[in-house]
Amino acid sequence: MPFLILIIIGAAAGFLATRFMRVQTDVPTTIAIGIAGALVGWGILRFLVSVSGWVAAFVGAIIGAMALIWLWQKYVSK
Repeated sequence: MPFLILIIIGAAAGFLATRFMRVQTDVPTTIAIGIAGALVGWGILRFLVSVSGWVAAFVGAIIGAMALIWLWQKYVSK
């Protein structure tokens, strides 16, 4: 089933991509372009999400540390 969905999405993506780029291709080439583009796009998005996840964790750690320093200065170090 996932392979069938990949072909359908690939065909639609290939069709739109060839129209946006004004390229005339046959149906199998359009589907191949769409499937390859879907795989490349999926890989890039997955990488960006994982990197942004690390960045978000790092930013969260900094904010948490700043909050603890503020609390320590406000209530403990008097």
